[in-house]
Amino acid sequence: MTDTMTHFDQNGQAHMVDVGCKTETRRIAKAAGSIKMNASTLALITSGMASKGDVLGVARIAAIQASKRTSDLIPLCHPLYLTRVAVEFHIDQENTAVDCTVTAETFGRTGVEMEALTAVSVAMLTIYDMCKAVDRGMEITRVRLLEKQGGRSGHWKA
Repeated sequence: MTDTMTHFDQNGQAHMVDVGCKTETRRIAKAAGSIKMNASTLALITSGMASKGDVLGVARIAAIQASKRTSDLIPLCHPLYLTRVAVEFHIDQENTAVDCTVTAETFGRTGVEMEALTAVSVAMLTIYDMCKAVDRGMEITRVRLLEKQGGRSGHWKA
């Protein structure tokens, strides 16, 4: 970790970090998030009876697509060639929530944390969009980085 904000130059101006001299390594990031909802909404999702179809299937595709478009959404992110994006959902009956974990991988000069975090966020937003007709009070929570590997800073785990 560093104590400087790398996206600002010595004059305090925003800039895209120069990664040209960095070594290409395998880089992996894992992020997670949850969306809490009414029990009846969770039942619709798990039964596959939601009026818009397979909510988790659509959210999975949205997450993968979002990971590939991260540099279009986050102004100073480098476009990356992703080698793998895995999206997992877990139904949490006790807390009436859907939990999502995304693992993103690349072989390159910069990490994939933003791609994993963007994927989780868009998966949660997609679930919200598909279910908002029956539950506008859903709450997206705990979007966070769980782990990152590779690069100069090495392995970090929450």
